[in-house]
Formats: sequence, structure tokens, C-alpha cells
Amino acid sequence: MDISQAPVQAVDSIFMTQSDKGVLQMRAVAPRMERYDNDTASFEKFPFGLEVYGYTEEGLLETQILSDEALHFKSKKDKSEFWRAYGNVVVQNIIKQQTMETDTLYWDQAKKEIWTECYVKMYSPDGFMQGYGMRSDERARNSTILRPFNSFGVLVQDSTRVVIDSVNFIGPLLKN
Repeated sequence: MDISQAPVQAVDSIFMTQSDKGVLQMRAVAPRMERYDNDTASFEKFPFGLEVYGYTEEGLLETQILSDEALHFKSKKDKSEFWRAYGNVVVQNIIKQQTMETDTLYWDQAKKEIWTECYVKMYSPDGFMQGYGMRSDERARNSTILRPFNSFGVLVQDSTRVVIDSVNFIGPLLKN
């Protein structure tokens, strides 16, 4: 057995939160995290998937990112770091009711953006888009497909349609 290829730490059923002045900004859940360390870099691997939930300044659930596997890489030389989620990556903006599917997604915390160069499908109440490559802010509020093809939009929408955000809904349900 090569001890240099073994994780220096392994954690099962991990739950992480990030808050600012008592307001929850982000939480992450994973069945397992393995930490590896060598001379040039350290990284955490999430071999059984990762779920990340982002919240608005008001504390509402806004963004959800799910993936089959994930990696958090930190360079010891230039102090750079990035996240990579891969394998059936799904990004949902709950408030805008938008869903994006891709194979690999990168997150740069310093630049506060997510991106991919892979094939992307995006669904929203306004239509369907697909293409190669995508860039967005880290909350998936303003996503742009870089090389779109065969996309379509909805030209007329029902203005009387009522949409209820069942995730962030607070209050009693109305009786019939």
C-alpha cells in the first residue's frame, strides 16, 4: 500500500455552514469527505456527492447545486483555490425557477463566479436553452450560455398564472 495516496483525514456525514453576522449564507452536505495533502497542494474530495445550498441576504433558499462528486483544491505555492463539481451536476435557482444541467462545474470563490466549458441545458419558465460553456455569478442569478444552439423561448406567458415558492413559503395554507 502506498501511504502517500491515502487520505490524511476522512469524515463521514459532513455538514458545513457559512454565515455572515448571524445570517446563513451557504450550507453544504456530503456523505463523505477525504482530505489529501502533499508538498504542493491540499485538496478535499467528496467521492459520494455534494449538495450546496445558497441563501439570499434575507435568508431565503436561492440556489441549490447537486453533483455526484466534488473536489476542493488549494495550492500551497500561490494560495489559489477552486471547487470542481462533476458527474450529473444540477444547478437550480429556486427563486427564478431556473435549472441548469451539465457534467462539470467550476466555482472560483475569489471571483464569485461559476462556469463550465461542457455541454449545458437550461430550463426556465421563459424557455429552453442549450449549448457549450456557461458563465454566471456564484448564486446562478445571471447565467449566460457561451455557444448556444437549438434553443427556444416562450413568447407569450399567462399573466394570470400564480406561482408559489413552496420552498420558501411561510404561513398557513389557504382553505378551499
